[in-house]
Amino acid sequence: MKATEVLKAEHEGIKLMLRILDKVYDKLNSTKELNRENFINILEFLKVFADKCHRGKEEDLLFPAMVEAGVSKEGGPIGVMLMEHSQGREYIRGMSEAFERFKNGNREASAKIAENAKNYIALLTEHIDKENNILFPMADKVLSEIKQNKLADEFEKLEIERIGAGRHEEFHTLLHRLKETYLK
Repeated sequence: MKATEVLKAEHEGIKLMLRILDKVYDKLNSTKELNRENFINILEFLKVFADKCHRGKEEDLLFPAMVEAGVSKEGGPIGVMLMEHSQGREYIRGMSEAFERFKNGNREASAKIAENAKNYIALLTEHIDKENNILFPMADKVLSEIKQNKLADEFEKLEIERIGAGRHEEFHTLLHRLKETYLK
C-alpha cells in the first residue's frame, strides 16, 4: 500500500471520530451534559492517534519527502497543512483545558468545550478534504512507487515508536464502541 493510501485510510477513522464528536457537541450544547469517560477517550484519540501518530507521519516523513522531491514547504499546500495542524492542536488544547475546568465543577466550561469542538470539526473536515484531494495527489505525482513503499514502512515504525504496538487496533475498537453509542 502506498504511503498516501495509508494516510487516506487513517483519515476515514478520523472522520468517523469527527462525526462522533459532533454528536457529543450537540448534546453538550443543548444539555450541558457530557459522558466524561467517553470524552476522555475522544480526547486521547485526537491527541494520540490523530496528532502523534497520523500527523507525525505527515510532518516527519511525508512532507520532508515531498520537499526533497521539489515541493515548496513555504506558501504552498505543505505550509497550509502545517498551519492547520498547529491550529488543530490549539483546539484540542482548548477542549482539554475546558474539560479540566468542567470536571472540577465549572459547568460554564461546557461552552468552551463546545466552541473548541465545533471549530476543530470544521477545521479538520476541510483539512482532510484538502489533503485527500490536493496534497496526496501531488505527493503521488512527485514520489516514486519505491519511495511511497519506503514511506509506508517508515510509517509503521513511527507508529510503534510513538504510540506502541497494537495501539492502532485499540483505537479502532474504541471507534467502533463510540460509533455504536453515538451514531446509531
